[in-house]
Amino acid sequence: MTAAPPFIRLRGITKVYGEGAAAFHALRGVDLDIERGEFVAIMGPSGSGKSTALNVLGCLDRPSGGQYLFMGARVEALSRDDRARLRRRHFGFVFQGFNLLARTSARENVELPLLYRGETAARRRAAATRALQAVGLEGWEHHTPAELSGGQQQRVAIARAIVTAPSVLLADEPTGNLDSQRSHEIMAFLAGLNDQGITVLMVTHEPEMAAYARRVVRFIDGVVASDERNLHPTSPGSHRAAVAAELS
Repeated sequence: MTAAPPFIRLRGITKVYGEGAAAFHALRGVDLDIERGEFVAIMGPSGSGKSTALNVLGCLDRPSGGQYLFMGARVEALSRDDRARLRRRHFGFVFQGFNLLARTSARENVELPLLYRGETAARRRAAATRALQAVGLEGWEHHTPAELSGGQQQRVAIARAIVTAPSVLLADEPTGNLDSQRSHEIMAFLAGLNDQGITVLMVTHEPEMAAYARRVVRFIDGVVASDERNLHPTSPGSHRAAVAAELS
């Protein structure tokens, strides 16, 4: 009996920017398997290829060579439109810079992916409201980003990423613009989403944030340098307990 392929599989993935003497080899033959429901932290120094790998995984960028299988489908062979459809259906994205529309309410920001899908206004509104409730922002639906803290803005971004019920959540330095307490709050949300079955792939340079993941993959010079299980990941409740102890 043949074993089922991994949820995500990269084999010999390369990515080259430019040509000739000016060519930059961002990825140099990456092999990586990810199972459904994993929480993977991707680490590495600047220029190591970690964010490029995340962009390839999320169908935001096409590899120059190699094979990318997602649920058994050959992603690198898909057309631009088919990759876009795959991305809209299966992937949610959280970025360091929040990327919220400044003059638009939190709920309207969260509705955007559903607008691109062609959902009705009523369904968009209901789904966005549920997503904001899921990240603890009930009652903040009508506030603009300027009226929200950095941590609240990132929670709006997470709500926007999960409003389509994605199979995979990709987060690129999601705590990079936040202080320590807000960073741990965001990581607790991501860990909680993973507990609900969402596969989480996160790029970070902070070991304290990577400690929430169940697996840590390190990139150096465009290749996977190490791939280790985290047998004792930080639990969402441990930070809340530490904060409560400090305040008591």
